[in-house]
Amino acid sequence: MTTSKISPPKYLQEFSSEEWKKFLSTLPKEKGWMESTIYNYQGFWSSSRATQGVMACQKQFQAQDDDIILVTTPKSGTVWLKSLLFALVNRKSNPIFEQDHPLLVKNPHDLVLFLELDLYVDGQVPDFSLFTSPRLMATHVPFASLPKSVRNSRTKIVYLCRNPRDTFISMWQFANNLRLDNYKDTNSIEEMFDHFCKGMSLYGPFWNHVLDYWRESLENPDKVIFLMYEEIKKQPKIQLKRLAEFLECPFSNEEENCGVVDEILRVCSFENLRNLEVNTNGKLSAGVANKNFFRRGEIGDWKNYFTVEMKDKLNEIIEQKLQGSGLKFSYI
Repeated sequence: MTTSKISPPKYLQEFSSEEWKKFLSTLPKEKGWMESTIYNYQGFWSSSRATQGVMACQKQFQAQDDDIILVTTPKSGTVWLKSLLFALVNRKSNPIFEQDHPLLVKNPHDLVLFLELDLYVDGQVPDFSLFTSPRLMATHVPFASLPKSVRNSRTKIVYLCRNPRDTFISMWQFANNLRLDNYKDTNSIEEMFDHFCKGMSLYGPFWNHVLDYWRESLENPDKVIFLMYEEIKKQPKIQLKRLAEFLECPFSNEEENCGVVDEILRVCSFENLRNLEVNTNGKLSAGVANKNFFRRGEIGDWKNYFTVEMKDKLNEIIEQKLQGSGLKFSYI
């Protein structure tokens, strides 16, 4: 009796054409976080599948002036901000008090699609006629590798940053959860911390990713807004209203008095999203279980894993990389 080999989920699959393999062979490569290998393309690290999606997006995507692009490094609160953005931008067509609001029945990743991981991945040609205006999309791509049409248009960029300690822990935990389902092994915290410190994180180096968008937000504040995960956690209402102002869809006095702001924050809260049926039992089309996107959602989880040596080493690196930029992280 023979058993057929089970295909890996989409997020672990690679293009198998000889031409693609030949191209990948020209790129620097390292051990992957969740996949077997990551490659360095245009100065940042990503999987084979994501790299293909990035290249297709760069060649084909045509931004519109009223587009909104959410950008994060992986595990920086992407799901949370996707939900906030979706609720904010679509609050006229999908009132937040509706019992069948899309956020209650779909994962935020299914409502705000990634350019390189959803729309242009696996050779797909997206049908943007299905999108309503303003088009809301997401990416993990560094600023310099964004499609030229995004950089050269009036497209709004919403960037979310999280402190590097919590980002690393969340990335390591997430990657290991996905590895365990398919490779039956995990990467040690010591090995991946070394990867992170050498700049070999997903879409990293982390500091290059953050600094490029930070500088763009200072030079072009009408185009790029720089949000920090920790500030949204501490002052959610202030930061949500700031985001609404940036996107030129501020809350009216009537909306505030009717509790629209508070309800958006409640519906999009980590606790509410995590406990929804779709996020406890559902899966994305790429094969990732939705529950993997809801681990703790806290500031300071790094304290449960970091040694003093790890803290000091990363502090030294971050201090050196951010020197003179004016950017500072909050860890508690």
